[in-house]
Amino acid sequence: MKEIIPKDYNKILSNIINHIEQSKLRAFSEVNKSLLLAYWAIGRELNENSSYGKSVVEYLSRDLRLKYPAVKGYSQRNLWNMKKFYEAYHKLQPLVADLIFKISWSNHLLILTKTHSDEEKQFYLKMCINERWSKRELLRQLDSSLFERYMLTDKPEKVISLVPQHDPKDLAKHLKDEYVLEFVDKEKEYSEQELENTILANLRDFFLEFGRSFTFMGSQYVIDIGGKENRIDLLFFHRELKCLIAVDLKIGDFKAAYVGQMQKYLAALDEKVRRKDEKESIGMILCKSKNHEEVRFALARTLSPIKVATYKTKLPAKELILKRLEEFPLKQEKLGL
Repeated sequence: MKEIIPKDYNKILSNIINHIEQSKLRAFSEVNKSLLLAYWAIGRELNENSSYGKSVVEYLSRDLRLKYPAVKGYSQRNLWNMKKFYEAYHKLQPLVADLIFKISWSNHLLILTKTHSDEEKQFYLKMCINERWSKRELLRQLDSSLFERYMLTDKPEKVISLVPQHDPKDLAKHLKDEYVLEFVDKEKEYSEQELENTILANLRDFFLEFGRSFTFMGSQYVIDIGGKENRIDLLFFHRELKCLIAVDLKIGDFKAAYVGQMQKYLAALDEKVRRKDEKESIGMILCKSKNHEEVRFALARTLSPIKVATYKTKLPAKELILKRLEEFPLKQEKLGL
């Protein structure tokens, strides 16, 4: 007799897989925390006894590797990194007390070697946790001057939005003002359909820029309005904000007329697609360029959460970004992270 598979079998399987993955994640988290606690203690010991000089680290490295031959991580270089790890963060306690033990040692090494200020370290610590960046992903963001780019947005306090505060009054503020789509050929003139196809062909790199919290739901997403098909270029779900995000791709300058179209999409999504436990949908109009005053007036009377963002195909040199940042001393204030 053939056994009947229950209708909700896929849901049961999905729940069980989720339990297993969560268990694996907790196990990794505990192991990682134990390792970092040990490195923290070693770094503190080296810091408090730094007057003995380099020879002490050399002897410690030799003896620790003899004592624990199967354990990696006790090279002279790594012992110095542990000292740097402690020195960098102990003065920031308790600001980073809940953060430093949540990311991997390899990510810590990148942050320690590639950042300069305490604010920058806090920024990347929070981003690593929020976006669950791998070493490769973190390196890409460091090399793309993500911190400096955020500091150059209209208001420095926008950096706060990197860690979603779930403010229902202004959900759109959690999206960036500018994105870098390096996989787009800067020499080519794209149609909107070609730009969409290029993004779809490079979703992995797209999510490196937009963030892992974005879950792809579809392209040319069809929604019926008055018996007519309306197509949303790209539709995502944001797992942290718990809302739909509709993206309208434009290859030229921003036009105020785009806002009305996006308002229609958002109203239809909220009525026809959004679930009861989700927040109102957000719209993003992604343009090649925009006039800030035109954007301000276009959005002034709209109640819908809409972000008008621009995209670049290549980052300017980091030196130019830093030079421009120096022109805005106000934005060097401590971050509200």
